[in-house]
Amino acid sequence: MKTKQVTWTGEPHQEAIQLLQQEGKVIVCPTKVGYIIAVSDKKGLERKFSAKNRKRNKPGVVLCSSLEQLQELAEWNDEIAAVYQDCWDNDVLFGAILPWKEAGKTYIPQDGAQELMMDTRATSCFVIKFGVPGEQIAKALWEEKRQLLFASSANPSGKGNRGLVEGIGEQIAAEADLIIESNDYVASIQPDKTAETRYEQGVMVSFVDASGKLIPQQGTQRSITPAPVLIRKGLAVDKIQLFLSEHFNSWDYRHGEYY
Repeated sequence: MKTKQVTWTGEPHQEAIQLLQQEGKVIVCPTKVGYIIAVSDKKGLERKFSAKNRKRNKPGVVLCSSLEQLQELAEWNDEIAAVYQDCWDNDVLFGAILPWKEAGKTYIPQDGAQELMMDTRATSCFVIKFGVPGEQIAKALWEEKRQLLFASSANPSGKGNRGLVEGIGEQIAAEADLIIESNDYVASIQPDKTAETRYEQGVMVSFVDASGKLIPQQGTQRSITPAPVLIRKGLAVDKIQLFLSEHFNSWDYRHGEYY
């Protein structure tokens, strides 16, 4: 009998791409910081929430395969774009809370997925450079059908998978239609760390105010509020703090705020 677990070969996984082009499918995929659940529509999102026993008040995660895709989906300004560009150029995993463009919302499946992909402020977390296996899938979906890829960590809510496919838990393993294994890829991103000491998440920054509106550009002004808020530390947090400092005179570090 064909097993649902396969090993990533370095090439785009065609079965995963084909599954996600169907209704309600769920895959597990390796990233730079562990394994994620990836889906592409409301039925898939419902299965994801069920498998994780996850609260629905958090912003959804949208995996973007290019800055051009991100620009088409989300609102940003030149200063925010500059931080994303630095992360892109340096292959740094980065996610930020941004509002959707009205035109960007048209790419969300018209099946009720929108209510599961946004928080109460109509924002989502838009992530780049999350790891080659998933980037390949996201790129194929977007280029072939302008289809979005939504994600969440592949572990019971509040628990880590330690970058091991064995750590995703029985419930998620049972729910997934396909599991792409690459423990070696995950380990290669932080080669000086162990499964116990490596970062299991990426940095998240909020570029919106309390109501979900995009923060204004700062220019040369100082002590500006609202400002970017680093709300979750993670892989390459030192580099991302440097990028923020280069493009914003004012930004806050408040790990755990809101998220």
